[in-house]
Order: sequence, then C-alpha cells, then structure tokens
Amino acid sequence: MKMLSVSEVNAHIKEIMDNDLLLLNLWVKGEISNCKQAGSGHLYFTLKDEQCIIRSVMFRSRAKSLSFRPENGLSVRVRGYVTVYERDGIYQLYVEEMEPDGTGSLYQAFELLKKKLQAEGLFDSEKKKRLPLLPGRIGIVTSPTGAVIRDMIDIIGRRWPGMCIVFAPASVQGDTAGFEIARSIELLNTIDSIDVVIIGRGGGSIEELWAFNTEIVARSIFNSRIPVVSAVGHETDFTIADFVADVRAATPSAAAELVVPVKQEMLKLTRNLKDRLFQGTQAHLNRCMQRLEACLDRPVIRRPVHELCTSKEQQLDFISQKLLQSTDRLLEQNRNRLAVQVNRLETLSPLATLARGYSICSRADSHQIIRSAEETAEGEPVHVDLFKGRLLCLVKDTIPE
Repeated sequence: MKMLSVSEVNAHIKEIMDNDLLLLNLWVKGEISNCKQAGSGHLYFTLKDEQCIIRSVMFRSRAKSLSFRPENGLSVRVRGYVTVYERDGIYQLYVEEMEPDGTGSLYQAFELLKKKLQAEGLFDSEKKKRLPLLPGRIGIVTSPTGAVIRDMIDIIGRRWPGMCIVFAPASVQGDTAGFEIARSIELLNTIDSIDVVIIGRGGGSIEELWAFNTEIVARSIFNSRIPVVSAVGHETDFTIADFVADVRAATPSAAAELVVPVKQEMLKLTRNLKDRLFQGTQAHLNRCMQRLEACLDRPVIRRPVHELCTSKEQQLDFISQKLLQSTDRLLEQNRNRLAVQVNRLETLSPLATLARGYSICSRADSHQIIRSAEETAEGEPVHVDLFKGRLLCLVKDTIPE
C-alpha cells in the first residue's frame, strides 16, 4: 500500500472535485450566516439550510459588483463552484454571482420582534437611563468560560483598581441562554448597591447571537431599574438587546471602558476642580474684603455718632420749629374764626335787642312767646323779659292793633 502525505491526499481530493461537472458550475440556495468582509474586500460567510452548512467565499472582484449588502439571515441564491482549499483541507463554495431570495427564518423572526417591541416603546430614547459617572459596583452577565469576562475584568481592573464586580454567569448560546440571561439580569436588580449592568458576549453568527434576540431578554433589560449596557458581538453586529439597552457598546471591551473612568484621570480632574474651587472662593473673599473696606471708609462708619446723631438732631430741631410755627398759625386762625363767630352771635343775639329797650312777652305757664295782643286774655299772667330782669304781670286789657 502506497503511503501518502497530507498534501497528496488534499491534492487528490481537489482533483476529483475539480473534474466533477456538477461542482464546476452550480446554483445553491441558502441563508447567509457568520458573514464577514475582510480588509482585502473578500467576503467570507456560510450558507445554511435546516440541516447543514457550507463554507463560502466571494472574492473582491465579484463582491464589488453586488447591488445589495449581504447580511446575516438573508436568504440568497448563489452561483459558483466547489473545490478544496488544499492548505486547510476543507472544501468551499467559491461564489461568482449572488442574488437575494427573500429573508431567512431567523432574520424574519428578528424583524418581526423588532417591529413589535418598537411599537410598544421599548426602544424609545426618552426611556433610556443615564449611566453613573462612577459606579460603586458593576454587574456583568456573560458566560463564565469565555474570554469576554476575563477581558472585562482586566480592563476594569486597569482603569479603576479595586472596583467591585458582581458576576452573574449565564449561557450566551443555546436553547436556555435567553432564560438564563434574563434571570441573571433580574438577580442583579435585587442587589441595591449595583449601579450598572453589562450584558455581552463575543462575536458570532446570527444563530450564535440569537439569545440576545429573544423577547424574554429584551423585556428583562427594559424592566431593569439599573442602567444596562449591551455589548454583544462585534461592532457590526446588532441584536434586539442593543436596541432595548440604555447604552450600546461596540464590543465587551468597549463596554468595560465605557462604564468605568480611568482612576488617574478622575483624580486629576478632582484636583483641577479643587484648585478651581479654591481660586473661586479666594476671589470671592477678595471681592467681599474690598467691599467691606469701601464701606468702612464711608463717613457714616468712621463717625457714626456725628453722622447719625448730629444729623438727626438737626432734623429734629427743624421739625420741632416747623411744628411750633404750624401750631401758632393754627391757633391764630382759630382765634380769628372764633372772633368772627362771636361777632355774628352778638349781632343775632336777642340780648342786644333787649339792651336797646325792647322786651319779650311770654306766657307764664308755657313760656310761649306772645306776638299779638289777641293771643292773651284779660287776667292772664304773663312774663315780660327785660334787658335786666323779668316782670310778672296780669293782663288788664288787650288793645288790638
């Protein structure tokens, strides 16, 4: 039996496949998954159906002519050929043409859930919570076995040594991953001292990231009282969790940098603020001292008795003098008015009439003034008031006018 090297085996398989007419030019229908574009412009992805996958590549010269952007979950039809990549010993589909063929099942489910949650307001920006400037404790939800947790712990430890991290492990891939992630978020919400939560995992295909596209995870993020940072996959990967979260980070490492400031920078900022506060306080005190000195230089402060009492005494003397003058004027006016009234009374007084020789006759019993002789009767007693004294008389006779 001939002994073959690995290269000879791969070359033989490649020769067989290259001579297969079916594999030289064929159309394949499938759903794009794990799609990545290299810096060279080549497009690497896998095509899958319900049971199997096939690795595929589309070189830049072919990819640049596409009229659409290939994305994970997109159902496509491709034309190309299948052969072996000898170095790795794997066969690949080399795509020369690609056209859309509707959307895949996972992508369709993604869009339906996205529209539903968006209509309910789970993506609204006004409902997003702000991240704390400096958290006291950080909660992390991710796989305990992946590199993500180690990277975040290392980054947080470098930026702020001694920062407290509460780790809630959860599967990030598989049938139970969504439930575990939601349960870990709810668990962290029962701890009062946690200020921010990071949920995340590394990059992967749409199937590998699907736990973060589930409704249970979306609602647990939305109902969290603690701000949640979503850090799922690479920068180009978007999940439902990214839309619901309060903040999206491009990668788990970026999330760790986002939630924790650099301690030295914060100390420097604190010192600067301290210096500015001292300078501001000193400037304010200087302004107050200047105002105080200006007040002390005023005459009312330097000679308070002279400025206050003397001026007030002068005002009191002036007011007293005016009051006395006003009183004298008022008394004189009242004397004059009284004299006028007295003269008027004297002119109108019946005593003046009596002094001129007239008298007043009245009935003795009622003191009613008698104006006519006919008002009396013979023998009736009457009073006659003179200027000096009164006469009590009896009517002897009446003489009409």
